[in-house]
Amino acid sequence: MGLFDLFKKEQNKAKPESNTLLAMPMFNDGDLCEIDKIKDNLKTFWNFEITDYSGDKNVAVFKLNGESVAIANMDVPIPWGDIEGTAQYAYNWPNVLESLKDHTGHAIVTIMDGQKGPLERFKLLSKVLCAILMTSNSIGVYQGSQSLLIPSEQYLKNIEELKRDGTPVFLWVYIGLKKFKTGNSAYTYGLKYFQKQEIEIIDSTLSLEDLLEFLGNIASYVIANDVTLKNGQTVGYTSDQKINITISKAQFVEGQSIKLDI
Repeated sequence: MGLFDLFKKEQNKAKPESNTLLAMPMFNDGDLCEIDKIKDNLKTFWNFEITDYSGDKNVAVFKLNGESVAIANMDVPIPWGDIEGTAQYAYNWPNVLESLKDHTGHAIVTIMDGQKGPLERFKLLSKVLCAILMTSNSIGVYQGSQSLLIPSEQYLKNIEELKRDGTPVFLWVYIGLKKFKTGNSAYTYGLKYFQKQEIEIIDSTLSLEDLLEFLGNIASYVIANDVTLKNGQTVGYTSDQKINITISKAQFVEGQSIKLDI
């Protein structure tokens, strides 16, 4: 089994019942990430201590805060079918297909199964990705499990939030937006990786922009505070705002979802 096959096998295992995390920075013109520069950035910018390191200029395995991390350069593009499938949701990257059609390679970044909770592990993944984006000409990040394609400039805007131990939810959870004659709708895709039910807002009078902000804030609150929203409860920005919570069959994702009546 080749290295590419090994990492593809790890990708297939990265389901909600596993806590393995995967992301793929992409590159043009034969560029790839430089392992030594990534190591230096993790040490000097993010103040990590790297332990149990082994690797070469293209592959590295090491530990950060007790969690096992792997980085592997792949001098082949991500299969175009995978890119196209995710690009249809990437309203945050309007020219995504044009930007990625000539990409020549990618890196596979893996946070292996570990003992820390999902929030700390996603923060770790994002810091490693930022180290790669800061030290290379990467054009963006592909996270297929969460239906995310994020251009590098947009990803790096979250550095300060990561530095202050914040919750940059849009790097981890996709917020889908739908416009119908009956109203505007929004949904999360990715809360399941934090062991939370997905959230949907159906036929709201709020604008799509307001729905994006509201649902992003709710998702961030749920993740950061390990909150479980329950049927029959209410939620709101203030003590006076009471948004009813129900749980029923999902409209935009699989299984059951939390519905917010707003």
